[in-house]
Amino acid sequence: MISKVLSAAVLGIDAYQVEVETHIEGGMPYFGIVGLPDNAVRESRERVVAAIKNSGFPFVHQQRITINLAPADIKKEGSAYDLPIAIGILAAKGETDHKKLEQFCILGELALDGSLRPIHGSLSISIKTKELGLAGIILPAENAAEAAVGSPNLDIYPMETLLDVVNFLNGIESVQPYTMDIHKLFDKRQKSVLDFQDVKGQEHVKRAMEVAAAGGHNLIMVGPPGSGKTMLAKRFPSILPRLTLEEAIETTKIHSVAGLIPPDHGLTTTRPFRSPHHTISDAALAGGGKYPRPGEVSLANHGVLFLDELPEFQKNVLEVLRQPAEDGKVTISRAALSLTYPANFMLVAAMNPCPCGYYGDPTHACSCTAPQIQKYRTRISGPLLDRIDIHVEVPAVKFKELSSDRKGEASEVIQSRVQEARKIQTERFKEDTNVFCNADMLSAHIARYCAIDEQGKDLLRTAINKLGLSARAYNRILKVSRTIADLAESENIRPDFIAEAVQYRTLDRDLW
Repeated sequence: MISKVLSAAVLGIDAYQVEVETHIEGGMPYFGIVGLPDNAVRESRERVVAAIKNSGFPFVHQQRITINLAPADIKKEGSAYDLPIAIGILAAKGETDHKKLEQFCILGELALDGSLRPIHGSLSISIKTKELGLAGIILPAENAAEAAVGSPNLDIYPMETLLDVVNFLNGIESVQPYTMDIHKLFDKRQKSVLDFQDVKGQEHVKRAMEVAAAGGHNLIMVGPPGSGKTMLAKRFPSILPRLTLEEAIETTKIHSVAGLIPPDHGLTTTRPFRSPHHTISDAALAGGGKYPRPGEVSLANHGVLFLDELPEFQKNVLEVLRQPAEDGKVTISRAALSLTYPANFMLVAAMNPCPCGYYGDPTHACSCTAPQIQKYRTRISGPLLDRIDIHVEVPAVKFKELSSDRKGEASEVIQSRVQEARKIQTERFKEDTNVFCNADMLSAHIARYCAIDEQGKDLLRTAINKLGLSARAYNRILKVSRTIADLAESENIRPDFIAEAVQYRTLDRDLW
């Protein structure tokens, strides 16, 4: 007796087909699973046997059961094979219709009573199922919304129990495919409860964040404890351009693989905000493990990665940011395989100006020596700092501003200006597939789109000579100036735009 059930698995953020083959014969009791299963797959034997019995189907122990997961040369992980293994055993015994098994992709975790539990990666699997031309996908009910996002035209059959699946395959029960209007869901995107209008003072920091959002520039805030750096960073996603549907699906795929999609949310409609603690390891930040999983840089894809107290992170951890910050993706290589995850994030960082936090503060005396301050600052390597276009000082807020009843500008208003600036950049770089915003510009783009007049050149020359700006600051200033001009809907980069951009190079100045 033999049967074959079609299932799928996820490798990286993409899925591939897995055939669950079952062979049953008489003899000494045996239940073996081959095809490079991990421990979770091996343990499915106990779950499957209990689920079959508790669903009312007979299970004869005096049998040899062999399960093969093909292709056999790729490691199989997770509990999603429980349901296809159980269906395979029942099909080999003649309990289900073999012809129906060729039409569906089947996956799900089984509880001991036969009920189905949700799995990871159903979005990627539904996309692959559609590509394979199958009639539909059978999976746990809690994964239905997520799977429907990936393939709106694919029939999604949500199931509650193993018995429901068997009755459906045998034609005993009729199940209506799950339907969802993905565009309607996308239009109902959630609005952030955090708004810039709740922030007292710090108008120049808000302006710097608007410039950063408009041009896709990485940003670092430098200021004493309690000045509002974290509060501002948490509100930064509220002024970023809205996610496109393509960006939302890619972001959802990553979160689906990581198991971070809530049951009632089929699609991630807001830009992610990730804020790892400074004790994080390099593998947790970039992604890793024996069989690599997405890290924080990938979970922040199309969103914001916020690193608070930047100098407190281990140096080897910060160095892994260099490749994803430059390429928009991260490649994780292990002996078994190599995977590439998207990592197109905006980096927002915060730090104190010195170890005690009060260097330059007019109301608190700094207790740090010059060597201590220099050592503290050099914890951030030059190559990483080179990838941060905007540095802005965040001073302590004065009592007059804190006690004021006046609200600042709403995030929605700022976001509208950011959207318009991004439209200008989309039109500018429409013929270049590798550049999407001003922050992505290379030297050739800067020479073409960031031309300045003689007055602007004199101003920039003076800034570099008088303020001690480093050579790396030159191109950064031009790129940020281009973004400021886009916000002003100006084709030319005026000297006042350059002057503003110069103010955003705090850490390049020869102050310490």
